[in-house]
Amino acid sequence: MGISSLGVGSGILTQDLLDQLREADEAARITPLDYDIANEQDKINAYSVLDEYFTNFSDSVNELQKATLFDERSVEVSGSSVEVTASANSDIQEFTLDVTQLATKQIEESGSYGATTDTIASASGSLNLNIDGQDFTIDYTDTTTLDDLKQSINNVAGDKVNATIVQVGDGDYRLFLNSVDTGSNQDITITDNDGNLSGTQLTDDLSAVQTGVDAEFTFNGQAITRNSNDVSDLITGYDITLKEVGTSNVNVTQNRDEIMSRVDSFVEKYNSMMDEITTLTKSSTSSDERGIFSSESTLKGFQNDIRSMMDNLGGDAATIYDYGFDIDKDGKLTIDKDVLNTKLDEDPANVEAFFTGGDYKNSDGTTTAIDGAFVELFDKVDAYTRYNGIMDQFKDSMDDKLTAFEDQKQKIIEQLDDKYETMKKRFTAYDAMISQLNATSDMFTQLTADSQSQG
Repeated sequence: MGISSLGVGSGILTQDLLDQLREADEAARITPLDYDIANEQDKINAYSVLDEYFTNFSDSVNELQKATLFDERSVEVSGSSVEVTASANSDIQEFTLDVTQLATKQIEESGSYGATTDTIASASGSLNLNIDGQDFTIDYTDTTTLDDLKQSINNVAGDKVNATIVQVGDGDYRLFLNSVDTGSNQDITITDNDGNLSGTQLTDDLSAVQTGVDAEFTFNGQAITRNSNDVSDLITGYDITLKEVGTSNVNVTQNRDEIMSRVDSFVEKYNSMMDEITTLTKSSTSSDERGIFSSESTLKGFQNDIRSMMDNLGGDAATIYDYGFDIDKDGKLTIDKDVLNTKLDEDPANVEAFFTGGDYKNSDGTTTAIDGAFVELFDKVDAYTRYNGIMDQFKDSMDDKLTAFEDQKQKIIEQLDDKYETMKKRFTAYDAMISQLNATSDMFTQLTADSQSQG
């Protein structure tokens, strides 16, 4: 008999009664767990947001512990005769470049042909093309045209010379050979190996349109010669491009913009993270103001550790406050870039040592080997945020609680299902008994009434 038939016989053991009993059980046993599950899920969601703050802060500290941050260079060029780039950790200096001559390519022009389809030879053979002391053999036949020769030169010797055909005038086509490289050693000659070329356009008539010459310039007055306008072997780490005749002053300095950008990022990420932790751990009698982690000690412990460590970074050598950092009464971190710039002007090596570790020069001339303020801070943050670190374990504990609450809820639901399945069966049996008793009672009542009417 289905549960929907309850109460047919008695009018007492009804579906409504079972529903009310089940609702009372769920309110007492499941609803509190629903609150616990929702609260734990809210904590996990809040932590996932906070974890982004941890990652951003850790990344910002990591950038400041890298020695390469202080190796970046900025180049300022006054004048248009040169372009200069300086690689990381190259020398910091000022110098003058006076360009008196740019390096040029060798350009040779052949004699005149009536069309690009003119043949160049009367029989098969080969010619020798020499450039920069290197020989290239170019084969030809009696059907080889001027255009064919151009293609063959580019295919065989394209790394050293570029061949092109130019129409100089009406019915006047000429082969131009341009050296790929510049310099005085780029002479180009053509020799007919077999004597089968038609005419002397490629041999005797070959003439220089432009002679390849070396670049000439001075570095702080010292005369320099190079066979290219791209100079990378003058100063280690410098790439110099000669652009035009003239004088340029070059100033290579430490890239302060990158350093200050990383410092700004650190200050921003520190304050954002600390503010978020303060909000999430705030204690209050008002539920609207109370932080979701107000009863958790792990986050507050992390915040206190980081704040305390800020005061002690650098060991006995110096403090971050000596370099323009400050923390106000509200816990906000700030940076005075003028102070940091002054320190960088006075002794950039000491700033680098303080930030990233090394030998720190004390005011009395002695040196102290230090780990580096931001190396120390990164190690502290990493102990909390790395894989299976303190914060991972904190997150795992929340996941475990949520799983436990959900398992407990499921178990109670199964218990209630069993309980009310049993009650359904009992109510059905009781309802049948009551129905039978009601029927028997009706029979006796009818018999009594009949007897009284006959008497």
